[in-house]
Amino acid sequence: MAQATAAPQATQNSVTISDVGPSRKKITIEIPADTVADKLKDSIDTLSVEAELPGFRKGRVPRRLVEKRFGSAVRKEAKSQMVAEAYTQAIEEHKLKVIGEPSSEMLEKLEIEEGKALTVEIEVEVLPEFALPQLQGIKIYKPAMTISDEDVTKELERICITEGTLEERDTPEPGDYLTGVARMELPDGTEFYNINGAVVQVPTPDKDGRGMILGIMVDDFAQQLGLPKPGDEVTIKAKGPQNHEIERLRGTDLTMTFKVERADRIIPAEAATLALGFGFPGEDALKDEIRRRLEGRSQVEQQSLMRQQVAKNLIDSTQIELPERMTERQTERNLQRRRMELMYRGIDARHIEEQISDLRNASHDTAARELKLYFILHRAAEELKINVTEADVNSRIAQMAVQRRERPEKLRQELIQSNQIATVFQQVREHKTLDAVLAQANVEEISSEEFEKKFGEEK
Repeated sequence: MAQATAAPQATQNSVTISDVGPSRKKITIEIPADTVADKLKDSIDTLSVEAELPGFRKGRVPRRLVEKRFGSAVRKEAKSQMVAEAYTQAIEEHKLKVIGEPSSEMLEKLEIEEGKALTVEIEVEVLPEFALPQLQGIKIYKPAMTISDEDVTKELERICITEGTLEERDTPEPGDYLTGVARMELPDGTEFYNINGAVVQVPTPDKDGRGMILGIMVDDFAQQLGLPKPGDEVTIKAKGPQNHEIERLRGTDLTMTFKVERADRIIPAEAATLALGFGFPGEDALKDEIRRRLEGRSQVEQQSLMRQQVAKNLIDSTQIELPERMTERQTERNLQRRRMELMYRGIDARHIEEQISDLRNASHDTAARELKLYFILHRAAEELKINVTEADVNSRIAQMAVQRRERPEKLRQELIQSNQIATVFQQVREHKTLDAVLAQANVEEISSEEFEKKFGEEK
């Protein structure tokens, strides 16, 4: 009886892993020529069965015509499939803990040819190696939170402004809003932004002249802006924030022009009218509802303040080698995490963007601490076996929707459209991780006054 012949073993990819900086690796993969040839042949054969061209029945188109007509598309698809498979195999075999999406500057221009090996270089961000600190017994202070009549009055005033009407003005004053066309130009004349319907606020006295345009916080904004009337155009100059998520803007001399189309003042709504519009019998009933919401928000704030203490302890107790210069992706992730945290805490949209702008201007050390915390919590979540379900994410969206007075399905759609669902997932995972550490912490409850003395400058 003849002995069966073993099938020839496929040639293995050649994989080289090299460091390109703290928490970044370069994966160089060489896919052998015979693998490339086999993949191209399989792709052409599969397409030949399905191809239809005038004058030929389905599946009867000559192979040479299929290659001539569809060769470019077949090669592009085959390249994508081979690289994806090789990349997945490489990170599994080398046990790389990849964070985020891989990047490759050469992939788009890379061409594959039958008879030639395919070499591709891919850079990935990985979880750095470090020792987790002790997660049990951390000393945490829990502030007592109370809602005063003054808190309720301030929140009612804020809601009245939010629900107010716009009164168009011929000449703006501090606090008024200007709508128009905002442009940003780089030193070489490149137009980076051109936004119709952009809005800026004339800084109020308490802002010390600071104001924001196109996401850039400008210290002498009031002086540069002045009080332009509709039809006027002003020029604002500023230095790009060193932690801007777009590397090209970092430290760059920016010239921003703003052509005013209209000026508006917000006329606050009357509290009694607002109460009726919201379905309450009167202002007192509306205040009672505001108090209930503030009490719910204070619980969120209380938990956030304790989580901040856990986070600080973990950051200060962990040694990690971080990149000297953060990538766009790392910086963008920092900003997304902060934006989502502020949304969760019920901060209104305008103040969120102001704080995000301040974070862009923050020192490298501040941004690096945010990145360091991300790595620590990612690792701690694995250590503590933290899981996040779709129900957890939906519950968080519903919670934020209540804070923003929106329907959950509307907010969910907004988050999907802005690609922030993954950030919600990450936030829930981080909060569950911090809460798991809090559950093992040494917690002492103190008054809000004592807490303010201890941590006032850190909040």
